[in-house]
Amino acid sequence: MKTLYETTVINTGGRQGIVQSPDNVFMMDVATPPELGGQVTTATNPEQLFAAGYSACFNSALEFQLKKHNVTIERSTVSATVALVADPADGGVKLNVELEVKILGLDEETAEKFVKLAHDYCPYSKAIKGNVNVTVERA
Repeated sequence: MKTLYETTVINTGGRQGIVQSPDNVFMMDVATPPELGGQVTTATNPEQLFAAGYSACFNSALEFQLKKHNVTIERSTVSATVALVADPADGGVKLNVELEVKILGLDEETAEKFVKLAHDYCPYSKAIKGNVNVTVERA
């Protein structure tokens, strides 16, 4: 399989540490959110990073599908809400994701079609299919 792009990010310190690329172009502090026993801080957490990546990737997949089919819109936004939820299967935790997709400039039926195409195309959606409960809603 041909690699189109790859990147590396290294974590030191888990939820109370940092994430950084080897070239230091990307570097962020990581902290446990208050809801999980951490302190209020401006640092990020793994769930925020996942939500940022998934929303950007999904919106890019949507834009790709629209362009591929020569469909012009005014604007699209994707909001990803990532939640840690209890996992009764092993007593641990797992992820749930809610995607809210807004597309300005398309009728509802056409918008639904392109949201489905994007979901089928998005690498994040493919990667977690069958492992993470993902709800996709149009706003």
